[in-house]
Amino acid sequence: MRVLVVEDDHDIGAFLSAHLPRAGFAVDVARTGAAGLSLYGTNEYDLVIIDLNLPDMGGDTVCARVRQKKRVPPILILTVVAEAQEKVRLLNAGADDYLAKPFSFDELLARMRALLRRAPDTVPDVLSASDIEMNIPRHTVTRAGKNVLLTRKEFAILEYLLRRRGLLVSKSALVEHVWDASADPFSASLETHMTNLRKKLKRPLITTVHGRGYRIE
Repeated sequence: MRVLVVEDDHDIGAFLSAHLPRAGFAVDVARTGAAGLSLYGTNEYDLVIIDLNLPDMGGDTVCARVRQKKRVPPILILTVVAEAQEKVRLLNAGADDYLAKPFSFDELLARMRALLRRAPDTVPDVLSASDIEMNIPRHTVTRAGKNVLLTRKEFAILEYLLRRRGLLVSKSALVEHVWDASADPFSASLETHMTNLRKKLKRPLITTVHGRGYRIE
């Protein structure tokens, strides 16, 4: 899952950049509304978090412009204003949810997962293929009932493939959703993680379609 965070507060941006990956999210952070819209126009995101008070434009303006795009992921607004009238205004502007500052990371994570469950293309929190089972909220994977310990990147790769079970997933799509904007698309990092993932699963679950990508049946 890849998340765009539009937040000008350096401390909050740095905190989310450090902690959201530990929960299985790839994160891109923009400090201005314009930078956030630029990233959104370039990449595909599963969820967008927008601070209401940005230096160049209001977070509600960014939200409205994101809503003009074809595919719109869930949008969560961060605000210091908690009055009912302001909440109504944000929801009317296109936000799916809001969270008042200061907030706890656990509550933010819970709201993010709730929004992702309500998304149009949502899938269950438990994914499976053959004797492999992945519990996303618990961040666990089992094979034939036995735990399989994966790194965060290995978990994210397997999750993305399981969510698109039966479909061919290109290398570029995997890199785009599992890594952030700083990733080198020509790096061998994906192949390395894929090799390690296959060894840990101990069965030919992931098929390589040479020159095209990967697939889980």
